[in-house]
Amino acid sequence: MGSLRMNRLSAAQISLLMRHPWGWIASGFGSGLSPFAPGTTGSLAALLPYLALRQYGAGAVAIGCVVAFVLGVFAASWVIARIGREDPGVVVMDEWAGLWITLLPATAYWPSIGFSMPLWAELLIGFLLFRLLDIAKPWPASLADRKLHGGFGAMLDDALAGGYGALLMAFAVPWLWQRV
Repeated sequence: MGSLRMNRLSAAQISLLMRHPWGWIASGFGSGLSPFAPGTTGSLAALLPYLALRQYGAGAVAIGCVVAFVLGVFAASWVIARIGREDPGVVVMDEWAGLWITLLPATAYWPSIGFSMPLWAELLIGFLLFRLLDIAKPWPASLADRKLHGGFGAMLDDALAGGYGALLMAFAVPWLWQRV
């Protein structure tokens, strides 16, 4: 319960964040304001823009990953400076970038190996893999989480978790799916 209170923002902090574009971007357009599991809520919200990008192919998803990461660094830095807390729960643009990185092989690699799966399964498996890896933070994501600060540190650990997720989506998921 103490950690839940620690992650909550005051009404004044929320108002400050929502009056500035960086606050909107860092919070995943408000999805990070969820009082329950903002990282999970932010990841769920990230599926909608992913679906929009996915329609335009792998290049659009890859560019989306880079843009989300770069904007996320600036937006998270702005939020961290305003509320004085490293990697606050309200910052979920890192979840957006990490989840999109995890899902990237579905558009960038699977077609080249002739693999596909139902969209619902792609989204569900990618979402679950990313959330598991984001929470577990395998090395070097755990190192980045502990040692790097500011907007770059807030974004990098999730991007690294997304990289692990992408590897699993590229190789383990097709192999397992074909055996089930």
